[in-house]
Parts: sequence; structure tokens; C-alpha cells
Amino acid sequence: PYPLVSFRYSVTIDNTETGFSEVSGLSLEYEVIKYRDGKNTQLGEMKMPGRPKVSDVTLKKGIFASDNKFYDWIMKSHKKLERKDISVNLLDEEGKPKMIWKLLKAWPTKIEGPAFKGDSNEVASESITLSYEEMQIEAK
Repeated sequence: PYPLVSFRYSVTIDNTETGFSEVSGLSLEYEVIKYRDGKNTQLGEMKMPGRPKVSDVTLKKGIFASDNKFYDWIMKSHKKLERKDISVNLLDEEGKPKMIWKLLKAWPTKIEGPAFKGDSNEVASESITLSYEEMQIEAK
């Protein structure tokens, strides 16, 4: 009966598991519609759920020699939009998915390369920012 830990996760892009050191921005929010009519005896206004809003998601990973797939994806999408379905899976201690965030019809909007510092020994990493149309959250 313990909560799941956030460092056990996997990311799947178009049915291919890819390693990332960080995933951020998994957020779903609904706009609030405020309404009040003249016949309402309530002091305040009524509030109703409006359109859903999802934030962009950023994936960060180490750079490997001869691995240019994110650059290739953003360049293809610039010419003809190439959307992919992405799953972020929170895993239990046995490595089985227990929570899944599905990002449907995602495409890259930004790629950011590493910061270069002469006095550092950090791993070179890149990040890719994705926009998507719909988020589904599934508990297993």
C-alpha cells in the first residue's frame, strides 16, 4: 500500500520504447465558464466546466552518436505534419505499468540541445517539446 515512485517509468513512441531521463508537463485542465442570469437568486455566479486544455510535454534524454531521430521528426513535421501517439508509463516495482498517460496525435514543436561548459563533466542531453491534441489517463 505504498505510493508509486516517480523514477520508475518508461516512454513509448509509436510502439517503440525510448529511454528518457526526464518527462515534464503532463497536465490537463478545464477552462471555467462563469455564468449568471437575472433570475438567479444565488449571490455568486454559476461555474461550469469548459473546454479542456493540455500543456506541452517536454522529454529529456542523453545524446548518442548517430542518433538524430528527433531532429529528423521535427524537420519532417515542418514540411508535412507527422503525428505520433506517445505513452508515459509509471511502473511498479516489478516493471509493470500502473498509470499510463497517453498523448494522442503528438508532434514536436521545439528541440533544445545541450549547454556546453568547459568545466563540466555532465552528460550531453537534448530535450524535445511536444504538442498533442488529447490526453488520456489510464490506471491499471
